[in-house]
Amino acid sequence: MSGHAQREKEMPAHSPGERRVRAQRAPAPDVLSPADRYQELFVAVQQSRVFEDSKTFVDCAPVGEPSDILSAYRAQCEAADFDLAHFVRAHFRSLQPAPTDYESVPGQPIREHIARLWPVLTRHPDAHPPASSLLQLPHPYVVPGGRFGELYYWDSYFTMLGLAADGQDRLVGDMLENFAYLIDTYGHVPNGTRSYYLGRSQPPLFAFMVELAEAHGLARAVDHLPQLRQEHAWWMRDADGLAPGQASRRVVRLADGRLLNRFWDERDTPREESWLEDVTTARHAGREPQEVYRDLRAACESGWDFSTRWLQGAAPASAPAREDGGRRKAETAPSLASICTTDILPVDLNSFLYRLERDIAALAAQAGDAATADRFGRLAQARRDAIHALMWDEASGAYFDHDWKRAARRTCLTAACVVPLFAGLADDRRAAALADTVRRRLVAPGGLATTERASDQQWDRPNGWAPLQWMAVQGLRRHGHNELADTIAHRWLCTVAAIYEREGKLIEKYALRAVDNEATRGGLGGEYPLQDGFGWTNGVAAALLALHPSHSARDCRARLPTGQHR
Repeated sequence: MSGHAQREKEMPAHSPGERRVRAQRAPAPDVLSPADRYQELFVAVQQSRVFEDSKTFVDCAPVGEPSDILSAYRAQCEAADFDLAHFVRAHFRSLQPAPTDYESVPGQPIREHIARLWPVLTRHPDAHPPASSLLQLPHPYVVPGGRFGELYYWDSYFTMLGLAADGQDRLVGDMLENFAYLIDTYGHVPNGTRSYYLGRSQPPLFAFMVELAEAHGLARAVDHLPQLRQEHAWWMRDADGLAPGQASRRVVRLADGRLLNRFWDERDTPREESWLEDVTTARHAGREPQEVYRDLRAACESGWDFSTRWLQGAAPASAPAREDGGRRKAETAPSLASICTTDILPVDLNSFLYRLERDIAALAAQAGDAATADRFGRLAQARRDAIHALMWDEASGAYFDHDWKRAARRTCLTAACVVPLFAGLADDRRAAALADTVRRRLVAPGGLATTERASDQQWDRPNGWAPLQWMAVQGLRRHGHNELADTIAHRWLCTVAAIYEREGKLIEKYALRAVDNEATRGGLGGEYPLQDGFGWTNGVAAALLALHPSHSARDCRARLPTGQHR
């Protein structure tokens, strides 16, 4: 453990009472998004691509009052010599970090590198820029890094695993209380702490955060029962009175009366952080643009943005494993314009919600509320039964998403199939069958593949992602499949170590090697360049190395410049 990490371990975490007092000092939330606030100026900037990355403008801080800036734009924009880029530079301050904000130390071991990155990735409430899209939080928090300079929901659980492994107890407690504050303030945890993210959430992992904090003596889970119930109510909004065959927001009642959930977004407009990209996609979709925008936004709520998982025309469940690791030309993959996220009942989302319902039942019983415990126990059992009836494929030995519009199980095998094991709803028989399927069809030389299909979307082959590795490892261990769990952990740690040794950094995603003698590379595809940092990669690497303290990756070091020696 580094000296910095040891000092953090020795510092007492804030008590829940202290955190609540600090939270009360946070200002009232400003929920206007950049599109709401700047209207036609926002459209002009994004349409003209004043910034190469669409996210740059929506993260800018205004220089002056936003209403005055909009008025000035309206007064000047029709002038023959009006220069939009010059106007934006004069009235907005870009907050994108410089690429050289942090330089890794040559020869530094990977564990020390990760420990030294936590303060670099930590943000503080007093640094909040006025009238920007950034949502105020009461406590310090850790961001992913790169272009992602705000708190993200499901990323943060995996980051918190690494913080806990490094003895950063205070930050773990602060992160948990920030999420409790978000639920108390907005009724849910937004995708990220930006006003333009308020229409959606991400995979609901608050219950897992609570469990982690309690395991480290930083919180009592029962004290967060109100937030757990509020989050569940938000995901289940409109469920009461929903007739068979109907859907509303995130809830779908199937023809047989079963109730399950899907991803959604309250808005059906282009994502503000990817405005031009979404407009271009919708233009090629051949259907109502609002439907396309909603499905794109819903895929972002899933955290898997984007993947052939959400598209029409994915590979069949019976597809054999490919000797080349599943690589096929991206042109053969369906177009993003065919996205149909809201037609799909995802196995991972419903597994997370099962876990949430089960935890609420257990905590309500602990609190002496027998009626609530009974109600949520029945909800959890009904959801578990529905997942097994609709999403388990006996012939393939795996869990698949369900297309509720077509009343059919989806056929693309994805790493989301491990989440029922991670969430604790699978039985040993299904877990054994799934372990065999994962071994044959998803395990690559570099770790666990995201899907069987290669495409130009970043949540497909050849890419691997840290959170999927962790959930697979933990889920398989839960059912005694330790050898496969160790194989995935070993291969992933070797992947992360290879890039770190060569380039001195951890990154958002990795292109998994298809064969053993292939060089490890950074991840491919997506809407933006590969990002360094990187919160959840750091967290999962630290947590896996804590589980495997003798792994060779622990000793890997960033390569020294030519001519230097260790």
